[in-house]
Amino acid sequence: MNKIGVIFDLDGVIVDTAKYHFLAWKNLADDLGFEFTEAHNELLKGVSRVRSLEILLSIGNVSLSESKKQEYLVSKNEDYLNYITKMGPEEILPGAEKLLDNLDDLGISYVLGSASKNAPLILKQVNLFDRFKAIVDGNSVSKAKPDPEVFLIGAEKLNLSPEKCIVFEDAIAGVEAANKANMTSVGIGDEDTLNEADYNFNNLTEIPKNFFEKFLSEK
Repeated sequence: MNKIGVIFDLDGVIVDTAKYHFLAWKNLADDLGFEFTEAHNELLKGVSRVRSLEILLSIGNVSLSESKKQEYLVSKNEDYLNYITKMGPEEILPGAEKLLDNLDDLGISYVLGSASKNAPLILKQVNLFDRFKAIVDGNSVSKAKPDPEVFLIGAEKLNLSPEKCIVFEDAIAGVEAANKANMTSVGIGDEDTLNEADYNFNNLTEIPKNFFEKFLSEK
């Protein structure tokens, strides 16, 4: 049987840090004098910090100099870090640890493929850092999702060809990146939103225990 591997996005799949991103971006929008809603925050899922700022500024119809943008990127990240440094294992999303246990039992390796530059810190905060074979994060890539770079590097870390990798994602950009990489995409969240995924589940608790066996036989 040929091996398969799994690549996990972080935010919204393993842990929910989207709420902290939202609070930090909202604080920034408040400073700039316009409203930033949770619906707006959906537009920032799975994209880089720089691109997120561009989207935020377009929502508020605000123009800033490059130097000012850099200032705000730093202050937003400091604000966000204040939130995530208080995280603990209780913030791991339901079903995540059980799924990792299942992969361990099956001998299937898994890596992280996240746009977040804070991914290592977050995994350490929730005591999951040592479980992943490798971490591919925003510090490792030059192109943000929906470019497949982060997942292609993940496949290299797994020593597998892309078609033998299964990606768990909660963002449209992430599902698109997985599909571009010729990987199996599993959308975690709203099926209508993530309708381009090969498989859809509301959350990780819905993943059948035998979900990976068919891939082991097929691949």
